[in-house]
Amino acid sequence: MNVKDIKDPTFLKDLNYKQLNDLSLDIRNFLIDAISKTGGHLASNLGVVELTIALHRVFDSPKDKIFFDVGHQSYVHKILTGRANQFDKLRQYHGLSGFQKREESIHDVWEAGHSSTALSAALGMCIARDLDNKDFCVVPVVGDGALSSGMSLEALNEIGEEKRRCVIIFNDNNMSISKNVGALSHSFTRLRSDRNYNLIKTNMKRSLSKNNMGKAILSSLTNIKDHFKESVIDFGIFKEFGLEYLGPINGHNFKELIPALETAKCHDGPIVVHVITKKGKGYLPCEDDINGVWHGIGPFNPVTGRLLNETPKNCKSWSSIIADDLLKLADENENILCLTPAMIAGSKLEKFFAKYPFRSFDCGIAEEHAATFAASLSLSGKRPFLAIYSSFLQRCYDQINHDICRMDLPVVIGIDRAGLVGNDGDTHHGVFDIGILRPLPNIILSQPKDAKEAGDLLYTAFNTNHPFAIRYPKGTINYTETTFENIEIGSWTKHGNINDYKLIVMTYGEDVDKIASKIEINNLPVMVINCRFFKPLDNNMIESIAKEKKKVIIYETDMLIGGLSSAILEYINDHKLNMDIERIGIKDNYVTFGANNLLRKEQSIDINYLFDKINDLLMR
Repeated sequence: MNVKDIKDPTFLKDLNYKQLNDLSLDIRNFLIDAISKTGGHLASNLGVVELTIALHRVFDSPKDKIFFDVGHQSYVHKILTGRANQFDKLRQYHGLSGFQKREESIHDVWEAGHSSTALSAALGMCIARDLDNKDFCVVPVVGDGALSSGMSLEALNEIGEEKRRCVIIFNDNNMSISKNVGALSHSFTRLRSDRNYNLIKTNMKRSLSKNNMGKAILSSLTNIKDHFKESVIDFGIFKEFGLEYLGPINGHNFKELIPALETAKCHDGPIVVHVITKKGKGYLPCEDDINGVWHGIGPFNPVTGRLLNETPKNCKSWSSIIADDLLKLADENENILCLTPAMIAGSKLEKFFAKYPFRSFDCGIAEEHAATFAASLSLSGKRPFLAIYSSFLQRCYDQINHDICRMDLPVVIGIDRAGLVGNDGDTHHGVFDIGILRPLPNIILSQPKDAKEAGDLLYTAFNTNHPFAIRYPKGTINYTETTFENIEIGSWTKHGNINDYKLIVMTYGEDVDKIASKIEINNLPVMVINCRFFKPLDNNMIESIAKEKKKVIIYETDMLIGGLSSAILEYINDHKLNMDIERIGIKDNYVTFGANNLLRKEQSIDINYLFDKINDLLMR
């Protein structure tokens, strides 16, 4: 069928198994074609096609609350709820979000972009439902990677205690973004092997629940069944939390999925339905991917599987630059270790992990643990590098504060994806880390303007006995092999027209060279300051600028609150300095999704806006 004709999921209840399988094929073909043009989360959505169809057939959305942990695997849900005709604008400015979004549809009852929020949200919905004496099902879909998170385990603990009616779909593909790690992953592997017993249990329960005599027999068999369960099978984590369990179920077989979900729907209390799926099912490049390359992908050729937007010659991604420089430093210093919370591929650490497997640690989706783990390694004489996305750094703020900065431990934190990140939107923009980290005592916070400065800051960080954070954006930049040089902590540099200037622009990151180049081309009397350290500041330069009585623009592409301009204003106020300052930055709002150039224009932080301001001030 033409999936663009789907208005809502009610039609699914009239389809037979063959028609459901045909629909699955149509949706897969649609996803591959659509995402090849826009980019997006392909592998995870291909893996949940049958599962999502079955959920919408058995349950009644939006009365029943179906939602997905993280939400990046909700594309099939969007198709079934009438949004397929918007996929040409998937993750595009003013288009269709790549995550569940409440403003998009009444079927999107929860929204998130980070892992492990769904179970806590589900419990809240269940309790509110029961307090209001309402009758509906709450159905969170949670992956095995997310269940390793402390937040998921905290929620399971209370769900087991509360005993509220809730159908937890455990979507088990042995992957999060890439291959899962840890003891819980091994426990789930054991559960997968217990298939025969649990299918017998599911079928027995369905068959005997259809009439009063059957229910009586089922009740009398409970003790025998439970004894058999205890003797034959170890339900591991779910048993310990007091949750009923069904599975494992083949997540691509409607004849297993639908009966299991119907059984779970009738259960009084919390129940886990363990569904085995294959991430990327139906598209070979995705099925074969164990490193997470196809988790979130740019536009690609659907026939060859090759990306359309390849990295330009003589350019490297910022993540690759940091990762390669880290490897060079680790070759010279055996105490350098690398940690990341499930972001090996995203932070380009594959080569480090391959070369130094005993000095590399994937902590899974557990940012808090990763930060404290790094603190302990540092306390024990090692030099850990913690690679973490800016938007995920928020999740371990307490550990950076309490365990790293408070004890003044020399952990080097690589803040990947700093700044606006484009199409992932408000849950993923890395615009808060400056304001989050700057108040913490002992920390050094920096951002390089180019590849050379990135390597030098990393080199400096490992020669410094304090917490040292280096933020770097998504995207690519020109790269040339150089040797490392130490940078004076807190020092800034001057660029642009430094001999005859009437105005000063203070900024940071890769915009420094872009602005300086445009000033030079237009022969403007403007000096640019590369404020490569947010903490400590270059106090001497601030004081010398104040004495010159020149107009100053502080240009930042992150949040104004708590950012570079906040830091400078605090200093000049506390030291009774006078400075005529104009501030450009993101104001007190969240930023939507779309191409970065469009987002910058929307937020009045693009370079054209800056130069309009420069020209205006020069003409006064």
